[in-house]
Amino acid sequence: MFRPCIDLHEGKVKQIVGGTLGEAGPPHTNFVSDRPAAWYAELYRRDGLAGGHVVMLGPGNEDAARAALAAHPGGMQVGGGINDRNARDWLEAGASHVIVTSWVFRDGRLDRARLKELAKLVGKNCLVLDLSCRRRGRDYVVVTDRWSKFTELAISADTLRELAGHCDEFLVHAVDVEGLCRGIDRELVERLGCWTPIPTTYAGGANSLSDLEDVTRFGEGKIDLTIGSALDIFGGSGVRYEDCVKFNRRQAGIPGGGSMPQRTTGSGQL
Repeated sequence: MFRPCIDLHEGKVKQIVGGTLGEAGPPHTNFVSDRPAAWYAELYRRDGLAGGHVVMLGPGNEDAARAALAAHPGGMQVGGGINDRNARDWLEAGASHVIVTSWVFRDGRLDRARLKELAKLVGKNCLVLDLSCRRRGRDYVVVTDRWSKFTELAISADTLRELAGHCDEFLVHAVDVEGLCRGIDRELVERLGCWTPIPTTYAGGANSLSDLEDVTRFGEGKIDLTIGSALDIFGGSGVRYEDCVKFNRRQAGIPGGGSMPQRTTGSGQL
């Protein structure tokens, strides 16, 4: 399935090359929208797309994120700076789930106590664990702090099995190919498809509708795909948003005019 996204940087909807976020100077940007975040959220709501994510890349994005959640209440997840102090507030603002990464890692190690604490605070069914990663040797290693710091956690069958006990879904950006529009990281998708016991959204590199078909096939029905820079609503030329909506409807066996059922399992209620 296709999952929509809204990436926010400095209060604007942008598409950024993920690997440049931690570098000195401004990140490399593929697209800056003249439309507000709420416009995209309303579009996704109109087309029955649920389970997408609003990601705040740095400070100054809170107002835009709240506007997007208000435009599609219960239909989108939110991430970026989520911790034990603000997680419940974001659910009250209309997020179906909160997405957490850096706060559950300290000194490069997964802090299992913090993860359990957050799952208890918001409810396992409202928590998404971001395991965005970069390749290191034969492994895919989770990176934090806007994808700039390697942790000691490699993605594996055992890791995903353990962590699935504390969250509703995983979100995995393939940072090495994020924003490059050169195709998905098929090896990572295949590993996730074999290993993940819960719904997982993959993002990174998609540049055609065939990538959506491949993720659906390689992911064995457990992996959804987010498409960013290649999508026409984000200035891309590789994929039409309308075709992604039609793909989801075909997968769900819904005629062209029908609404999509929600894939997400969390209620977003406190």
